[in-house]
This record gives sequence, structure tokens and C-alpha cells, in this order.
Amino acid sequence: MELLQFQPILKTARWGGRLLGERLQKPIGPRSDYAESWEICDHGEDQTVVSSGRYAGLTLKELMQKYPAELLGDSCRSNQFPLLIKFLDCQETLSVQVHPNDEQARGYCPDENGKTEAWIVLDARPGSKIYAGLKPEVTREQFLQAIEIGNVADCLHTVTPRVGDCFFVPAGTIHALGQGVLVAEVQQSSDMTFRIHDWNWVDANGVPRQLHLKEAIECIDFERGPVDPVVPTPETNPNGWGARDYLITADQFQIDRYRTRGHVVIEQDNRCRILITLHGSMIINPTDREILCQSGSTVLVPASAPPTTIAAKNGQLVEFLIVTVRDPAKN
Repeated sequence: MELLQFQPILKTARWGGRLLGERLQKPIGPRSDYAESWEICDHGEDQTVVSSGRYAGLTLKELMQKYPAELLGDSCRSNQFPLLIKFLDCQETLSVQVHPNDEQARGYCPDENGKTEAWIVLDARPGSKIYAGLKPEVTREQFLQAIEIGNVADCLHTVTPRVGDCFFVPAGTIHALGQGVLVAEVQQSSDMTFRIHDWNWVDANGVPRQLHLKEAIECIDFERGPVDPVVPTPETNPNGWGARDYLITADQFQIDRYRTRGHVVIEQDNRCRILITLHGSMIINPTDREILCQSGSTVLVPASAPPTTIAAKNGQLVEFLIVTVRDPAKN
């Protein structure tokens, strides 16, 4: 099966901006509140559509219905593509929230998944923050009291992010992306969010957004403390093509970061992967139906794809992620 590119789904929100277009070449219009670009998505009515090639015009859901083994591997048992890939432009701080795990999510909605996610920071303005996890001393009882008196922020572990930081946020982790960060997000295919605190925001009519305190308290993992950036495990290739950082290996996905001025070959091993270009330009399969990728490009490499070559354009340094789709039932 050939490599797949999709038309992104652009989402607007009050906290968005214009960096999805200006930095990541997304097809934004004149608005100033573009918040999310859903790059690879099979979730209900939100379906990314193949943009070119043999499968142009098909949604990811249609591909999963027709070619599940070709996409995800011979042992595929899913009827839904399990990951959702996004970019987020956070010009304002997002709400403090939590996501359920799979079991909890299906208790609320039988067709929904839990949401374990990861962020890779592409840009961070001076003074920006990421809130991830609770401070070590915060108990369930203390947190409930903080909600009552409007003191939630003081319970949250706060990090000043840097470009290149990677955060792993399993389901049950309380969190909020802060003002001034641009991130790539890898997550389970889910849109179930329970809002805990919205920084006293109200709309033009003075109406706040709905909170979901009962569900949130049920889902928060109070044993999970502060979340700091992942410490990469580096590997330098002795042949000189570049370097790889092992970032995350979770039940749902594996994320590795590559930097090279040469080329990298992905062998065919019956695993589905997603390529996300972070910085620079690269050419995929330079001798056969080549695909040019720049910052913000995403490409799905099906499990049945032949070996795939990734080459830095003109020898410049390129940085990209390889996200490997994992089957929790096999781990």
C-alpha cells in the first residue's frame, strides 16, 4: 500500500491564532483563531480525506473499512484508526482538564476511547507555561477543597517549556497547555475531555463554559504526581546519517525523534507508522513517487508499505518524528 497524505481538518477556538498557517503551512483563511489542525483522524464525523494518489478522496474510516490489515498489520483487530495526530496553536491558556482511560470512556459513551496523549513543543514564547500533573503534596481531599475556593492553579505542577520538549500525558493526568506554545500532539482517537477549571473565562454574554467536575474527579489519577519533560534516550548512528532520540514507548504508541543531514530507511516490518516533520525539509522516497515534506507535514506509512527512504533536502538538517502505532492487546 502506498504512503498516504491527508487534507487537514482545521478547528477554530477562542485560544487559537495564525501559527498553523504561518509556521506550519496549513490552509488557513483570514480568521485569527485557528487553534487545531487535525492531520490524521478517524473519529466520528471528523474524518481526514486522502489528498492525492490512488486513494484520493477516501476518508480514513473508509480506508480502515476496506484495508484494515494493509494499514495496521496482519493482526489488526480494530475497525477504527487508533491514533489522532494534531497541531495546536495556543495563544491563550487552555482549560484545566483531564481525559478518561478506555474503560472509563466507554462507561460514559460505548463508542468512545480513552485519551492518552503526548506533546512535542515546536515553539514556546518567553514566559509560557505548561501545567501537567499535581504537585507532590496535593491529595484528593486538598484538590476538592481547592476547587471549592477557586484555587485550582496552586495545585498544578508548572513547567516552563522549551522547544523540543516532549511531555507524556497518560489518561487520568490533570493538565493544561499554556499561553504561547505551539505543539504537535499524538493521542488516542478520542475527543472526550472533562473540564475542571477555565480561568474564570466568560463569553461576550458573561456566560462561562460548562465544567465537568463529577466526571473529572472520577477520572483523575491522584497517584500521578508532577509531569516533567521526557528525558530522551539518545542513539548516534555510527554511519553518520544522524541521531535518534527514543522519547516514548506506551501501550498505544511509540515516538522516536530523528535528526539527519543524510537519509534514514524505514524497513517493512508489518507496523504502521506516521512521519511528522518538525523542522527543515525532507524528501520521502526520492527515487519513486517522491513526497516533499516541510515543517508541519504528516505522512502515514501503512504497515504494508515497501521500505521507505527519508532524505534531508539539499543536505540541510531535518528533524522529524516517527510515531509507531502499537496494539495495547499485544503489549
